[in-house]
Amino acid sequence: MSLSFATPTKRITLIALLVFSATVVSAQIPAGSSARSIPSDVEKSDAQVGEVISRADDHFRKGKLNLEDNKREQARDEFDKAVDSILESGLDVRASQRLQTFYLELVEKIYREEVPLGRTPAQSNISELVAQNNSAPTTATQKADPPQIGFREQKFEPSPLDELSKLVLTPEEQNVSDADVLALEQAKQNVNFGFTINPLIQQYINYYQGRGRGTMESGLRRSGQFMRMARQIFKEEGVPVDITWLGQVESAWRPKAVSWAAASGLWQFVPGTGRQFGLKQTAWIDERNSYEQATRASAKYLKSLATRYNGNWELAMAAYNTGAGNVDRGIARAGTANFWAIYPYIYQETRNYVPNILATILIAKNPEKYGFKGIRPDAPMGYDVVQVSNSTSLQLVAEATDTSVDYVRSLNPELRRDVTPRGEAYNVRVPAGKGKQFYSILKRVPAERRDSARVISVAPGEDLQAVANRTGVSVSQLQAMNSGVDLKATTKLVVPNSGVRLTSWRRAKPGTTDQPTTPALSKVRARKGDTIARIAAAHNLDANEVARLNGVTPEAELRAGQEIRLPMTAAAAPSRRR
Repeated sequence: MSLSFATPTKRITLIALLVFSATVVSAQIPAGSSARSIPSDVEKSDAQVGEVISRADDHFRKGKLNLEDNKREQARDEFDKAVDSILESGLDVRASQRLQTFYLELVEKIYREEVPLGRTPAQSNISELVAQNNSAPTTATQKADPPQIGFREQKFEPSPLDELSKLVLTPEEQNVSDADVLALEQAKQNVNFGFTINPLIQQYINYYQGRGRGTMESGLRRSGQFMRMARQIFKEEGVPVDITWLGQVESAWRPKAVSWAAASGLWQFVPGTGRQFGLKQTAWIDERNSYEQATRASAKYLKSLATRYNGNWELAMAAYNTGAGNVDRGIARAGTANFWAIYPYIYQETRNYVPNILATILIAKNPEKYGFKGIRPDAPMGYDVVQVSNSTSLQLVAEATDTSVDYVRSLNPELRRDVTPRGEAYNVRVPAGKGKQFYSILKRVPAERRDSARVISVAPGEDLQAVANRTGVSVSQLQAMNSGVDLKATTKLVVPNSGVRLTSWRRAKPGTTDQPTTPALSKVRARKGDTIARIAAAHNLDANEVARLNGVTPEAELRAGQEIRLPMTAAAAPSRRR
């Protein structure tokens, strides 16, 4: 959903009114409709806006007072109520400049509220565990959330739903024949949940076959990174697996997608609803941007909505976008629980949203039928999971696994800082195949030093004095941080962070004395608009491995002419680039 989640009970109107343009909706309500008797949001009195602002401001002040009194959970609840009092007010935020300005400033103030960390929580005794691929390690103990809330600046990408809410189909895109509708009825048989065919679905297919082609092609590619995980979780939660394509419309499969109203992640949760569905948000972590946790929360929410509407997944998806309260009111006005019947009584974004998802599903089920040929999905996200028991810097993770901090960040999008949460266990994702290597180095670092220690490479034949001479770290420090390590059997040493002169050293080839080994690599130059994922696909390589090798994320746009390293085996692979 685009701007917010509505809860099954108390927050049933949470998201409805943010992305809708009142003037567009009123223009599309048929003449004579009973909706004509419903006052538009623009017609709401300024007094109502003032009352809503006053209630929200009162909750925000109470939240601040609770923070000052060290009542952090109560502060969090009051901040949620401040936002919810606007989202549940029945007013269209965008139709009132005064209310929109207040809302955006309120979200910003709450989002930037940084709670002093105070003393460090007691150290966890949870031991580190290593897991490969997507399997989560078993934890022996579950710790309560640390007593912090607050947020920190992050790099986000825009949510595609902000643009979807403004999309107007052209006359050519709206041209649908009876044969097109018949073809939709046939294609519908391949989808694993029931829905009603409407010409508007074909209109969105027409859009994606034309000016929206790039969006669809990108989504079909990026879906490969998350689809296997999403389908498994949706299946476990009892949600039809084809509905996983909702993620393409929500975020274009970008874990850092954020809407103008601070809905965030693959599945676009706002802070309060995210917490209701178990997504932790502290000064250290925001699980709305996680992979598995946010996906499961989304599936649970969709299942609860489908239950509310007796298994009607069209209505469930509509409520996911606009809030159950607005769908309920639409049903009351239409007199029947049918999406196309309530269509005149819901907001414009939701009118676009449901047929858009249905069009996306039909294309994704048979892309070649709709003209999307040769689209190769990206490889599934590959990583190992290592459980750490205390704050561990991503710099340490990167150096211990021979990759970049940017790549480690991309594997752990829920982290708000370049360090894992202090005083609690955290399952940090590391590059695939590097879990044991990281764990073996992590064991050398005392828990209280993991947020600052660094890792350096050592050359064959170097002794501690030689390492000390080139790094500026004393021999005694090196011995203390690498107790029991055999220099003849290791390529890395742990050193303190402060004052280290880091030098890149590589192990020499067998039989040589001073020549470092170089990995068997080939190089290509990026073209304008290229990404690692696109180059890897063209050379039949794993995008995650190529990304790790170059220290960038698979979907980061590369500079024209930028040199990209590839495994030498790629030289023999036929290029599929056009």
